[in-house]
Amino acid sequence: MLESLSPKQIQSAERTLAAGTWTITAGAVLFSVLTVTPLVEKVTPADWGWTAPILPLVVDAAVVIVVRLDAVVARLGGHAGAWPAVLRWMTGLMTLLLNVGDSALKSNLVGVAVHSVAPLLLIVTAEAGLAYRRAINAALERIERSRAADQAEREQRQRAEHEREQREREHREQSARDHAEKAERERAEREANERAAERDHTARMDRERLDREDQARREQREYEDRVRREEQERAEALRREQREDAERSRREQQARTQAVAAAQAAPAVPAGEGVNTAEDAVNTVVNTAVNSHPTPFTKMPETEARSYIRSFPGGEKSVRQLADDTGWSVGWIAARVQEAREQQPTDQSEPAEAVA
Repeated sequence: MLESLSPKQIQSAERTLAAGTWTITAGAVLFSVLTVTPLVEKVTPADWGWTAPILPLVVDAAVVIVVRLDAVVARLGGHAGAWPAVLRWMTGLMTLLLNVGDSALKSNLVGVAVHSVAPLLLIVTAEAGLAYRRAINAALERIERSRAADQAEREQRQRAEHEREQREREHREQSARDHAEKAERERAEREANERAAERDHTARMDRERLDREDQARREQREYEDRVRREEQERAEALRREQREDAERSRREQQARTQAVAAAQAAPAVPAGEGVNTAEDAVNTVVNTAVNSHPTPFTKMPETEARSYIRSFPGGEKSVRQLADDTGWSVGWIAARVQEAREQQPTDQSEPAEAVA
């Protein structure tokens, strides 16, 4: 029940208890002084009658001391031992006896009862106030302990909440760092993959370029070899044609020499006929000597020969085969083949220009 009271309510109850206690004490002291002084005057010499109020004041001062100090000790939650209780009861009994003494001596029971009210009320109020203060202090201690426990529990909860928040914050920070590290690793891997792909692409382009260059060099070498072979074939055909012409000239010269010798050895004939006969004989011998080999293949006309040569592009037939087919010389055939190759790109570009 007390735990539900606020500090202001408890302070108000203590103030009420203190005010009531001091009111009862003040009333009891005043009533005691007024009641005890006549009694003391009766037992005090006449010359010392003025000292009668001292005794009730001393007793009442002890009562005030007991009430005040008991309140302080109880407020501090301490216990002063047995002597304060002895002093409290002794002063209470002295006040009671002094207040009822005069009535008791007169055998006035009503006066005894009336005059015992204030001392008894003071004694009981002192004991009750002490008990109240101890109970309030105990309750306050329980409240303080409860509040301290609640405060400790709140602080513990706050510490636990703070630690939880700190752990969550650290977890978030760690998650953020892990995410950043993962993103950095992925970015590094992506950049590495891109660099590797770029290197592969560059290497592939370099290989393709080198392959193209090698192919171009091979084609250039093949073209140069083909041109060189064709030039060699043309030169060989030209040399062979020159040898054939020289051989033909030699045979004609030899035949003429033989014909002249035969004409000189023939019998005489008439003058006009002799000259013709001799020339005819020489020509017959020369033709026989020159044409003693098999009759050659009749040459194609030049136009047909050119068309026939262009009908075999790309070296489908050799120069020798074309020469045998057309009847023309190897040198002439080689020259026509070269002209056809040089004219081929021009001929292929003409239709494109016409379409444009």
